[in-house]
Amino acid sequence: MSHSSSTTAAAPDGPVAGYIRLMDRVSRGMAFLAALLFIAGVVVVCQMVFIRYALGMSSSWQTEFTVFSITGAMLLGSPYVLQTGGHVAVTVLPDALPPTPRRIMKLVASLAGLAFCLALAYAAWIYVFEAWHGGWTTGTVWNPLLWPAVLPMAVGATQLSLQYVAEILRGED
Repeated sequence: MSHSSSTTAAAPDGPVAGYIRLMDRVSRGMAFLAALLFIAGVVVVCQMVFIRYALGMSSSWQTEFTVFSITGAMLLGSPYVLQTGGHVAVTVLPDALPPTPRRIMKLVASLAGLAFCLALAYAAWIYVFEAWHGGWTTGTVWNPLLWPAVLPMAVGATQLSLQYVAEILRGED
């Protein structure tokens, strides 16, 4: 069920509706970026397989790049998944409840998710800044700077937090 295309009798308006629309657009944009990162990871895996098995050469950076790009895609795409309701959910209990307890349960779950994402975003931004200021690298043969690899975690968790707020404000069942 797509949250952004549903309408309710008490749909938010004014600045709240503007915030929800903005977060939905940002989440869609990040999903597009996530798709590009995923495609880049797949292309590099194919290149690595060709280099290793067709040409018999070793690879040095491909595995690490693929891990970073696919992980970044997952983290940057998560706000869109929340927005569209694309996550896996067990709904046996909420579906059995009357509307008011179901809304309360959804609100409590959303607040718990928001709290977790805020804590993750806070810790991730600290990690990004420490890696940036410290000039940390991965310590591998390729040895790239670490902060670009962990930046998607901070950006994704931040946008996921903002999207949680939008979903709470949207208030749909």
